[in-house]
Parts: sequence; C-alpha cells; structure tokens
Amino acid sequence: MSFFKKIFSKEKKEILDKGLEKSKSSFLNKLSKAVAGKSKVDDAVLDNLEEILISSDVGVDTTLKIIDRIEARVSKDKYLGTDELNIILREEIANLLSETNVGNDTDFSIPENKNPYVLMVVGVNGVGKTTTIGKLASQFKKKGLKVVLGASDTFRAAAIDQLQVWADRTGVPLVRQEMGSDPASVAFDTLTSAVSQDADVVIIDTAGRLHNKVNLMNELTKIKRVMQKVVEDAPHDVLLVLDGSTGQNAFQQAKQFTLATEVSSLAVTKLDGTAKGGVVIGISDQFQIPVKYIGVGEGIDDLQVFNKNEFVDSFFK
Repeated sequence: MSFFKKIFSKEKKEILDKGLEKSKSSFLNKLSKAVAGKSKVDDAVLDNLEEILISSDVGVDTTLKIIDRIEARVSKDKYLGTDELNIILREEIANLLSETNVGNDTDFSIPENKNPYVLMVVGVNGVGKTTTIGKLASQFKKKGLKVVLGASDTFRAAAIDQLQVWADRTGVPLVRQEMGSDPASVAFDTLTSAVSQDADVVIIDTAGRLHNKVNLMNELTKIKRVMQKVVEDAPHDVLLVLDGSTGQNAFQQAKQFTLATEVSSLAVTKLDGTAKGGVVIGISDQFQIPVKYIGVGEGIDDLQVFNKNEFVDSFFK
C-alpha cells in the first residue's frame, strides 16, 4: 500500500465510493454492453465507447481526446483485448486529470505564507454555493484555523440568512450588511475584521447572477479591488461552484464565469444524486482549471478535497 493510500482514510474512501455509485454503475453497465461478444478493441467498440463517454457528460472534446489516446495504444500494441479496456480507460482518464490537477491533496490545507488566506466563492444560485462555503468553514475550523465569513451576496436576503445559519452552525463569525448593500463594502469590512482578529481564512460569498455578464464582471472586479486595499494580493483563490447534477449546463456556467472573472479552482457539488459524474473529467480538461473540492453527499463531512487517483479508482471500481 502506498503512502498516498494510507493518508486517504477508509471513511473518506467509503463516502467517495458511495457518492459516485450512480455514475459508476451507469458507466460500467454501458461499457459492459459495448464490449459484449467482442474479444478485442476495434472501431465498433471505440464508436460505442465514444457514445458512452458523451452520454456520461464527459463532453465531446474531452471524449475525442480520450478516444484518440486509446486508438494510439491500440495501434501501438496491435492487439488489445476488451478485458483490458477498463484498465486503459482508467489510466488515460487519470493522465488527463493529472494535466490540470497537479496536486493529490487529501486534506483542507491552505498556503502557509498567506495571513489571512482569502477565498472568493462564485457561482449561480442553486448550485450549492452557500452550503459549500459552510462546509469549507467547518473543515477549516476542524484543522484549528480561525475562519471569518463575508456575505457579499447582498442581492438576496435569503443568501445572507442562509450564510448566517451556516456561520451559527459552524461557530464562525459572519460579517454582513442589509440586503441591497454594496457587496464590495461587505468584503472590505470582512477583511478588515479578519485582519484585526488575526484570522487564518476568509471566505467571501458573492452574488450568483448571470443575466448580465458585464454587471457581474464589474461587480467581481470591484470586490477584488476593494479587498486589495486591506490584503494586497487578495483574493488568493477564486473558487467556482458548479452543480454536477446539471451535466452539460455546468459546462455553460463554467464558460460564463471564466469569461466574467479569473477562476482559479472549481468545486463540483451534488455528485451523489446523479449519474453525471463524468462532468468532473470534462470540465477539468476543457477549462484547464483544477477541481479542488467535490460534494458527494449532504453531510457536513461529505465535501471532499478532490483527489484524482481516488476519484478515478471509485469511478471504475
């Protein structure tokens, strides 16, 4: 057993396996039918595999990339049995994820040289953004870190109230103003408060409106600019939260937000309730942005740091 296997706990692995069960079952069932009666990987098998990957929300471009890699191996090895296809698929998808997700973290760590570490969270309403923030706050606090939340989604009173519920539940302070307040002002107050408290982590929630990309871009740019008056290089991470159960719609959201602001990491939520787990592979590859967290259940501990090796292992287990 590798050192990596030892530090990814049995409990975390069981949660991940369970969370990806629907995606895995759907994918492997389709794969079994595609190779039924076949002894080797030929053009017909590859055509079927292409359809399976696309229907699993891996995305067309990423699917073609995977097929090309498998074709290259078939050509090189001359004969490739269908019983080896699962192993090869697993290897090629892991290699693909390695190109974007350079790390293999297993816990909620933050850079040591950032004090405070400022995380700005973006995403449309309904994707699990506020819940992800609450779960992140809980995980950081468990590590002994001092966390401060900022409610810069002032467009909806419900967003502020929901974040307050999570702040109370996790026992971390929330900086908030009235609905309709200037989001940048809330962010400024949050960072000022965090610095005065010598906080380790600041998480800023932002509005999830996509109906006007220009307004969204201007708002996020202003929030960044104002935060930098307090912490010079803030934010240190712009985390885009996507709902994995929406499949191809998640691709569109990622496209819109990456055009509106500089996204540096992704969180893909709600993977436990869907057979669309392949969306993690496609989004990571197409946008060349690392997936940092995945949501595989409703529990507060069901938000996991994304680990490509364990994800692929659970997907093909």
